[in-house]
Amino acid sequence: MARALWPVLLASAVGLLPFTIFSTYLVPIAHDAGSSVAAMGGLRGLGGLAALLVGTALAPLIDRVPREWAAAGGLVALGASAALGASGDFVLLAVFCLLVGAGTSVLNPALTAAAADRFGTGKAAGRAATLVTAVQSMTAMLAAPLVALPALFWGWQGDLVAVTAVSVLLAAVLLARRGSTKGDRAAAAEEQRLGYLASFKALGAKPGVVPLLLIGMARTAVFMGYLAYLAAFYDERFQLDPGLFAFVWTLSGAAFFVSNLLTGRLTNADRPRIATERLLVIGLFAALASVVGFYFTHWLPLALALTAVHAASHAVVAACVVSLLVRRCGTLRGSALSLNAAGQSLGVFVGAALGGAGLGLAGYPGAALAFGALVVVALAAAFLAGRSGTAGEQAP
Repeated sequence: MARALWPVLLASAVGLLPFTIFSTYLVPIAHDAGSSVAAMGGLRGLGGLAALLVGTALAPLIDRVPREWAAAGGLVALGASAALGASGDFVLLAVFCLLVGAGTSVLNPALTAAAADRFGTGKAAGRAATLVTAVQSMTAMLAAPLVALPALFWGWQGDLVAVTAVSVLLAAVLLARRGSTKGDRAAAAEEQRLGYLASFKALGAKPGVVPLLLIGMARTAVFMGYLAYLAAFYDERFQLDPGLFAFVWTLSGAAFFVSNLLTGRLTNADRPRIATERLLVIGLFAALASVVGFYFTHWLPLALALTAVHAASHAVVAACVVSLLVRRCGTLRGSALSLNAAGQSLGVFVGAALGGAGLGLAGYPGAALAFGALVVVALAAAFLAGRSGTAGEQAP
């Protein structure tokens, strides 16, 4: 499967690089642009806003063009943004952030849908989709050292220029591979005749889709909000400096990657040992227990264990949501995945805001309450999604 999907997997990895470079070299980028670190860092929020707006607005259109065309368009946008960002100009760096957010909001769902389409509408499609998300999580864990080493030779500007070149090359490869899917083209053509608003209505009518999108948003809010204050927690409670905290970050990333990869295989096996809907609920209960317990522990080994469990539980939930959306939405899977990505962008803002409010009002117990409440909301949505069972999934 990985051999068949190598351009898609590589493109999904490249999609994470522009903002990784921006975050890694924020200080020198701000210096070269004649700006403060605070002002430059604030531009990152433009990307999330663009991803939310563009992802939602273009969701019905993802299924109206070949997946490879949509993915190639996203890659071209990424390449253009990287070229603009390499200039070092503050205004062009703002455009860079907007274009990266807009480009990834199209690129990621298009790539995930393209991977699923290549293997039809059954469980193999769900396994292919979760393979894409697993590669993305692995890239998030390894991207910083991967971009840091080349930058020793050509600087952060050279990294962005390299992203431009690779993005354009991959766009050409994806366009050349157009048409190698096993999807039901007749059904796709029928659904493509739906109007813009009718596409949203048809997607909402799919069994369990709306609750699944809510789970995706709430899960992201919890995990990203938790990660936003993770370094501060380890510094305050266990006096871990940034060098030692890097190992905590690696632990969390590795747990997420391994769990996401294994869950994708488990839930999409020909004869799964446990239903995807049930595993989704188990993952959410594990997320609830680990995030609440984490903020009340004062023993470092236990905190590390809960950090790994929490990342792994979120990976389980993420893989289950993607698998169910792919299997239940059929030819509208591109639209569903685009809305899921937009919801995740919203979740980043919600998680940071609620986590900060809880922390400010009641310290770490307040953060535990805020994140725990979000998981409870996701659990309620999971029970609603589970009521539709396998009836809403597409037959293999």
